[in-house]
Amino acid sequence: MALLAICRGIQELNVALGGSLHQHVHELPGRRDHRSDKTKTRPERYGLAHPLEVTSGGRLQALLGGATRIEVNSLHAQGIDRLAPGLLVEAVAEDGTIEAVSVEAAKGFALGVQWHPEWQVLENPVSRRLFAAFGAAARAQANRRAGDGRLSAVA
Repeated sequence: MALLAICRGIQELNVALGGSLHQHVHELPGRRDHRSDKTKTRPERYGLAHPLEVTSGGRLQALLGGATRIEVNSLHAQGIDRLAPGLLVEAVAEDGTIEAVSVEAAKGFALGVQWHPEWQVLENPVSRRLFAAFGAAARAQANRRAGDGRLSAVA
């Protein structure tokens, strides 16, 4: 089944598979404050906030056409501490915060991202590619299930 875990979703994925979280990333030495500044307007809070280094040869890099660096928004206090067994790091912020992971053993689309790609998805080429790949994977899964007789119809 296609999986796209966003923000708290990447955190829950990591913990469910045996990893742990930093509760207050901004309190760690050398880490930036990734939290949302509630005094700013929504477009300012959800706007691009910092770059990520995309893991060379990873699934996210392939999905993004070979990109090595992308810009993302940042609205989280928690973050991955100990990476769960079975997850692979797909992107990291300059301060060392893990911002994207994939499920190593997944046969299909299984990514988690710490940022919010759903914000202004049509204006952001990274978000468009991410959601296009997720949608294609979900449709392919639905079509396979329909072909197996497990679904009566696929829209």
